[in-house]
Amino acid sequence: MTDLPGIVVTGASGRMGQMLIQTVAASDRARLVGVIERPGHDWIGQDVGVAMGGAEMGVVVSDDPLPVIAHAHAVIDFTAPAATVEFAGLAAQARCVHVIGTTGLAAEDLKKISAAARHATIIRAGNMSLGVNLLVQLTKQVAAALDEDYDIEVIEAHHNQKVDAPSGTALMLGQAAADGRGVDLDSVSDRARDGITGKRECGHIGFHAIRGGDIIGEHDVLFAATGERVTLRHVASDRSVFARGALKAALWGQGRKPGEFDMLDVLGLNKN
Repeated sequence: MTDLPGIVVTGASGRMGQMLIQTVAASDRARLVGVIERPGHDWIGQDVGVAMGGAEMGVVVSDDPLPVIAHAHAVIDFTAPAATVEFAGLAAQARCVHVIGTTGLAAEDLKKISAAARHATIIRAGNMSLGVNLLVQLTKQVAAALDEDYDIEVIEAHHNQKVDAPSGTALMLGQAAADGRGVDLDSVSDRARDGITGKRECGHIGFHAIRGGDIIGEHDVLFAATGERVTLRHVASDRSVFARGALKAALWGQGRKPGEFDMLDVLGLNKN
């Protein structure tokens, strides 16, 4: 057991954090060696299994990431941009794999993550599921096949606690559509419509965010032309799909050279 890759999970008390902890603990290919929470959190100093309402796991929740990450093989991180940038630096120091599922990262955050990737293997994706990454590929292909007579709209729905919009997955899908069309997403992106907006711009890609209840994640890419519509759709009904994908990424990254990768690389779908 001790020769299995040691995984650290950040944001232990969050929905994804708890799912990741359960997934790693249940795996026969990895072992849970550390969990991290923000300073002052009620879980600090507790066995994470007990904190989650179950049996002891033999791993204590820490608010000091440096010693926890220093002896790990991988960090799986679904937290917030500022924390993720800090963890990227620590993972680079430790030369361990950093799997990033955090969304809402700004351009400056991405620059810092890229700098860390000179020393560590970083796998970052707005969505870790196999189905979504297949959807990304399909979106790119369909966008390339259909001309600007087909308007593209990306519609996403998530739970009422999600803090960023559009979702990271929606942005992945929008980027795939833009790549398929051979255009710059920033130049054709419509993020909101309200009031007298005028007619829809030909060739633009629209984004719509729905927030409510406990929706885990639903994404539609609509191609709409006069007389017909094509809709590509993915629905996640269980967060375990993201946790399994993240663990797969952490294991895939073992022994890789430093650099930036995504789930298309992990799944062998990246043709670039």
